[in-house]
Amino acid sequence: MPQNHQTQFRRTERLTFPNASGQDLAGRLEWPIGPTRAFALFAHCFTCSKDVAAATRIARELAERGIAVLRFDFTGLGNSEGDFANTTFASNVEDLVRAAEHLGREHAAPQLLVGHSLGGAAVLMAALRLPSVRAVATIGAPSEPSHVKHLFEPALETLKAKGEAEIHLAGRPFRIRREFLEDLERHGLQGGLTNLQASLLVMHSPTDETVGIDHARALYVAAKHPKSFVALDGADHLLTKRDDSEYAASVLAAWAERYLDPHDSVEATEQGEVSVEELDGFRQYVRAGKHDWIADEPPSVGGRDAGPDPYAHLLAALGTCTSMTLRMVAKREKLPLEGITVRLRHSRTHARDCEECESKQGYVDRIDRDLILEGPLEPDQRSRLEQVADRCPVHRTLVDNQVLISTKLLDPH
Repeated sequence: MPQNHQTQFRRTERLTFPNASGQDLAGRLEWPIGPTRAFALFAHCFTCSKDVAAATRIARELAERGIAVLRFDFTGLGNSEGDFANTTFASNVEDLVRAAEHLGREHAAPQLLVGHSLGGAAVLMAALRLPSVRAVATIGAPSEPSHVKHLFEPALETLKAKGEAEIHLAGRPFRIRREFLEDLERHGLQGGLTNLQASLLVMHSPTDETVGIDHARALYVAAKHPKSFVALDGADHLLTKRDDSEYAASVLAAWAERYLDPHDSVEATEQGEVSVEELDGFRQYVRAGKHDWIADEPPSVGGRDAGPDPYAHLLAALGTCTSMTLRMVAKREKLPLEGITVRLRHSRTHARDCEECESKQGYVDRIDRDLILEGPLEPDQRSRLEQVADRCPVHRTLVDNQVLISTKLLDPH
């Protein structure tokens, strides 16, 4: 990926990218504070903007789960260039495809699409053109784009007569053209869902007065498995209550984790190298190959307990190496070893209190290691494996070998 976004401390990045006509669309990319597991696109509701409360809360909740989210204003809305009157449902879908292409060029292609209201219909159409998408979630989405025609009823006669009319939605005026309605009627949605190659989550409020619950049922029935439905009990169409949008966000984030592939988006380190980067406080972002995780300190010393502390990593290295070595030997010698559990504890004492230590000066680090070996092993086989534990490479590194640590200061640029 062109930039190492994990080290950025800003939570939100403002950006622009061109639509199909070359006009700039304004977006916000919500970065996780820690490692980025995957990228997502959020499509807002009809005539809303990227900054509507539900979009903001959902994007931030996903970011808390390690999913970077790009939300943007469709052409002619919010801070994006262009004339809304010239847009159609098809142009909204095209805007989403262009947003996905921008993410693919700059970072990684989106694996998750989330759409609210008409934005939900748009992400379903866009997903058919984006092979990177593994999961799609809709919130209060109509089962057919043409459903929004009822919003234009006061202006239908004017639209038919003049081809253009002004409507008022959410207290704001918008100019629309006849082509917008004609385009909505052309796009059938339910039939296309049989070709959706992604998991689907349909979220809808049973009391939604803008888009009725029957639309959610139609979407769910038309889609193939894997698919899920979540009722947003008591919520309104725009999820204006904080509790409703936060609930939707938390459920969506937990659901999405099942389907995303972190290896598509995590930048790998070189073979044999471990990279540790500071995030904030004591939190550290650790990468080893394509694997990544968080290290931290407990609250008692000023951390947030977001991950194992450094000594837990040390014990984990010894424990995993011990278990792997025991398994290797048992397999080679055909021992009936059925299961291995290694439990380790670290402590530090004064050397003068250590009976086994030759020197009585300074401190001594001690690791207690317990082995639980399952299976019909003979006593001599158990004794043999106990001795093998001391021969695991990490044990020998800690106890038998002389360890040299060479530190070099590199230019940050």
